Formats: sequence, structure tokens, C-alpha cells
Amino acid sequence: MRYSQLTQRIAGEGSQAWDLHFDAVKRKAAGEPITVLSVGDPDFESPAPIVEAAIQSLRAGHTHYAPILGIPRLRQAIAKRFSQTSAIPVTADQVAVLAGGQCALFSAALCLLEHGDEVIVIDPTYVTYEGVFGACGARMVKVPARASDGFVVQAQAIANAITPQTRAIVINSPHNPTGSVIPHSTWLNIAKLCCQHNLWLISDEVYAELVFQDLHISPATLPGMAERTVTINSLSKSHAMTGWRLGWTIAPQPLIQHLGNLGLSMLYGCPEFIQQAACVALENDLPECAAMRQAYHQRSQAVCNTLRDAEGLKALAPKAGMFVMVDIRATGVDAQQFAHMLLERYQISVLAGDAFGHQAAGHIRVGLVEPVHVLEEACRRIAQLAASLSGKDA
Repeated sequence: MRYSQLTQRIAGEGSQAWDLHFDAVKRKAAGEPITVLSVGDPDFESPAPIVEAAIQSLRAGHTHYAPILGIPRLRQAIAKRFSQTSAIPVTADQVAVLAGGQCALFSAALCLLEHGDEVIVIDPTYVTYEGVFGACGARMVKVPARASDGFVVQAQAIANAITPQTRAIVINSPHNPTGSVIPHSTWLNIAKLCCQHNLWLISDEVYAELVFQDLHISPATLPGMAERTVTINSLSKSHAMTGWRLGWTIAPQPLIQHLGNLGLSMLYGCPEFIQQAACVALENDLPECAAMRQAYHQRSQAVCNTLRDAEGLKALAPKAGMFVMVDIRATGVDAQQFAHMLLERYQISVLAGDAFGHQAAGHIRVGLVEPVHVLEEACRRIAQLAASLSGKDA
């Protein structure tokens, strides 16, 4: 039987990147003592007030169709939160509630990009982007964010990639996988490029509340950017709610209308009991969230400290997020080989940086999704593997 060409466009290297992770999860479920550090799924529980709100909403009978773009209370809460943190006014009609940040990104791409459009992405690139833009028929143009620059993209590199076919720039800051944060001066230059060339900016900000010390910058706040920025966010990382699948888009009101039309033919709205729980998450300053952010910072420091003197390894301290990139190029093997050997010999699963693009090749991504003592032991095993490859004892 024949399948559509879409199936080919969404089945690239990005979809294969998870093979080692899925193998590790399967083996752990079968009883093997695998430490899974290959996915960004928090080990924390969702805060209790959020869980209780969902239960109460279920008991109240909120199990029917909800408004396609989200219940008014939640859209207002999202708009208020963004207005408070970014200091620009946003109204509820500029908000669309969707089933997680991934769905928000996919939906926005479908409404903005045509077949043959070029979309500039930053290499390293989050692995699902390939499938998202492939589904639209758009062509990704990768711009390097080099390890030598702290994995921060340079505005001039973006300028050099713009052509008459360029329709949008997609930027994820704070960045997955590297934990880099784009500084204000760079954002200003990127904003000038968007205005000069009349481009959309899709800003993936799902790690915005996991910045350790610097202030998060939403590019929609910059001059001339409110009318051309699509802000993607969710509760998955900030509130340990990956399985709840609740995210949103903040964008010019006409795009929100288009997202509503798309939602009619795709999602038909998110469950109301999840939305009611999300309201509690956004309307309250939950101490659990601050504690999680602090824990990720402490864990990143523990990983970097444990690997500081490791033979053939260099851990790159992140400024945000829940991952540490480790440069393994001095070991003499590529990252895929290193990750497979690490799983087979030392029962640790990490993600090879190659999954994110050429600039992350020779690196592994270590998820900060276990307590400090577990991460320290995992790092000792990573160091042992690196030492064995160099012919020295760890």
C-alpha cells in the first residue's frame, strides 16, 4: 500500500535519535539497573496544589468539550503572567492553549510556512524541529552556534543565511541541548534582521523559568517584534508537568484565529480539568518551582565538578535548563559510539550530541533528571569509560 510523502518528511535523523533512549527505557523496565539520563523528563512530581486542582475539576464534572483556544481563565492567566514578566501588555485573545509546547510549535509552523519556504534554525537544533518543518514542506537552513562561542548563535551568521525564500527564524533560548542563553545585545541584532527582512520569529521559550542567574529575555518585547513574534511555552519543564501536555502560543491575534481553525480539525480543545490545574500553576508563585530550578543548578554544578579533571572530557556549564553538554572528542570516538559503549558497559544512557546537529557532534547530553548522588556516580562511570578509551585508569 502507498503512503503519503509526508511520512518521509517526518522520518529523518531526528526521529531516530531516540533509539538508544527507548532501548535504555525498555531494559530498565525489564529489571536492568540502567540510569536514564537521555531525556528531559523531570524526576520531580508535579506540585501538589496543581494535582489537587485537577482532581477537584474532575469531581466537578469538567470532562466535556472545552473552548478550542482554551478556557478564558487560563488564557487570561497566561496573558497576565507574560505581561508581568516581560513588561509588555498581552491580552487573552493573543493566547492559544495547546497540547504542550511541541503541539504549539507544530501548529504555528503549519499556519506560517508554505512548501518551499526556508526557515532558519540554530545548529544544535532540538531533534523534533526536523519533523515539524518537514511536515510543512519547509526547508530548514541551519546556522551554527559553535562550542567556541558557548553555543550562542552570532547575529551575523543568521544575516548570512537569509535569502528571498526565508520566511521565519526559529530560536530556542534558553537552549536545548546546551543550556546557553542569548544575551540582550544579540537579541537586538536578531530583531533588526527580522524587521529589515519582514520575517517571523518563532521563539521557543519552554526553559524560560529555568534560568539560573541571568534574566530571561522574550524577543517579543524588543522594538518592532510584537507583531512578528510567536512565543511558545509550556508547563512541562518549569512545573514538572511533561505528561500533562499543556502549552501555549502567544502571538498576534490573527494567528491565534488561524490556530483556532486548525484546532477545530485537529485537537478540538484541551481537557478542561488539565486547564483548571494549569490555572493554579500560573496564578500562584509555587515554592516547588523555585526549588526545582535551584536543584537543576546544583545538579549542573555537581556534574561539572565531578568531570572537571576527567581524562578526555570537558563539561560545559549551562546557564539554564536541565542538561549538561560534555565534550568527548578527545576520547577518539564519536558521540554515538561513546553513548552506546556507556550504556552497554556502564548502564548509563545519554543522548549523543549528533542528534542535534553538526555543531553538537562530539558531545553527549547528560540529563539532570536524577538526584546529585546518582548523577555523581553516573559521571564517575562516564569518566571511567573516557579513561579506558585513552588507555588510562579513571
